[in-house]
Amino acid sequence: MDLISKHNIVHRLEKRKLLIAVNCVAALAIFFFGYDQGMMGSVNVSIDYGVYRMKYGSLDPEAKQVSVYYLGTLVGCMVGGWIGEKVGRIKVMALGSIWGVVGASLQTSAMNPSWMICARLINGIGTGMLNVIVPVWATETASHTSRGQFVAIEFTLNIFGVVVAYWLGFGCSFVDNGFSPFVWRFPIAFQIIPLIFLFIIVWFFPESPRWLVKVGREAEARYILGRLRGEDEYGLAEAEFQDIRNVAELEKKSGKLNSYFHMFWDVMPKKLGGGTSGKLHIGRRVQLVIWLQILQEWIGIAGVTIYANDIFNQAGYSVFKSRWIAGINDISYMLSTLIAVFTLDRLGRRVTLYWGCIVMGISMFLAGGFSRLSQNNQNDNYLKGAYGAAGAAFTFVFTAGFGATWLTVPWLYPAEIFPLQVRAKGNAWGVVGWSIGNGWTVLLLPTMFKNISEKTFYVFGACNAISIPIVWALYPESNQRTLEEMDLLFASDSWWNWDAEKTFARLKEENPDLVQAAKRHQSVVGGGELGIPVRKGSRGMSLVPGEKGSPEEGSDENEKV
Repeated sequence: MDLISKHNIVHRLEKRKLLIAVNCVAALAIFFFGYDQGMMGSVNVSIDYGVYRMKYGSLDPEAKQVSVYYLGTLVGCMVGGWIGEKVGRIKVMALGSIWGVVGASLQTSAMNPSWMICARLINGIGTGMLNVIVPVWATETASHTSRGQFVAIEFTLNIFGVVVAYWLGFGCSFVDNGFSPFVWRFPIAFQIIPLIFLFIIVWFFPESPRWLVKVGREAEARYILGRLRGEDEYGLAEAEFQDIRNVAELEKKSGKLNSYFHMFWDVMPKKLGGGTSGKLHIGRRVQLVIWLQILQEWIGIAGVTIYANDIFNQAGYSVFKSRWIAGINDISYMLSTLIAVFTLDRLGRRVTLYWGCIVMGISMFLAGGFSRLSQNNQNDNYLKGAYGAAGAAFTFVFTAGFGATWLTVPWLYPAEIFPLQVRAKGNAWGVVGWSIGNGWTVLLLPTMFKNISEKTFYVFGACNAISIPIVWALYPESNQRTLEEMDLLFASDSWWNWDAEKTFARLKEENPDLVQAAKRHQSVVGGGELGIPVRKGSRGMSLVPGEKGSPEEGSDENEKV
């Protein structure tokens, strides 16, 4: 394949080896994301940083100086999603990594609060670019039967980044008894190493075959897809290629209305200018991914992560012991993500979220209850310590439950459910939700813990309870479904999951080629023989609003898509 550089590993590896290599690069980018989040926890408690250099007057920086990072990720994800649709996934990963190097360099050399705030903003932009494009690249290369497993592995590396950041900061804190600038400058500078390595190595990896089809580079896409699936599975790879091409053609018709504004406003009634995507229902998907990420933060992970040391102090442990117990908690958190590697593609996205909410909700209510009992027994050191230790134990249970469930799904789901034409932009909306959720909690949590104390954990427990019916009612299952089938899954005009599933099942039944396509080595969308350039949906139907054959042309919900 002369169109692809001879140095690209796609010529040397294939099938699972190639997928593992792709996953390792994606995991490196996600490792940086985790490290960058965990790093500031150690930086903020540095005496030189907090008292002398930033002049906070304490080791607790103002919330706005922490939350500016999430403003950067919000900007970065929107920019990265827009660029990613135009120039591809690989180039955005390279841009995000070099942008992150600039941000990390500025942070390392920061001399005052204004400098650090600007540096954190810049670093957040680079992180946002990587956050929006890496999951998309990973899901667009993986098989639909193992997407969850591969993304779960990436997020194991994400929490490994948190662990490395925590223990590196912990170790540096002993330099000059914690008074040296090295205590905080070195952990910040350390992240430059994986970023530079990512920038160099990413150019040797294949572009997303789905993006290549989208921009008309079909020969490259067919070759890369064949290598990803293996020469011995050529028929399956060709069938998948045909599906991608045909769905891309269907979606191109609505390409003029694919701006961020149109995607967001699409959820509004037609008389208000919404509904521009027709049966694609992009606006609904945007709302689902935004709120899934916001829920991810409000089920309690931000509070447990930020206030872990305070929880362990309340259990009667010394400051030093509280810090290393918090580090052990991070390690158990990382190990818990391996559960998702083996269960996410077996149980599905919805069941994974259900059992996570149950475990985390119970943990939050019990952590709050034991915390109150500990406070009520201040004069009895034994009971105070015992109840505090019980509350601390449930923070371990909570983080393990989160790592096995809610850590991965809110990042995987947005990368799965959007049409090819707007997949990077769609994933950007998920990162917007994450940025809003994180910034919101960082700003509010200090006030909440100050005014309602341990009752904050009850709020988190209630959010877990509320999340179960929300997921059950509104979020269709994406597991074991190809990316090209997602348009059918969201074809129903109803928001309810059960209507979406009924419509999807009916469409599959009416178009039997959709069900057995992979086994027959046939195209999922076209229903014809391989290589026939089908430009309509099954049975000549179209998902494009207003086009002859679309469900909107004199049809109701029960007509074919």
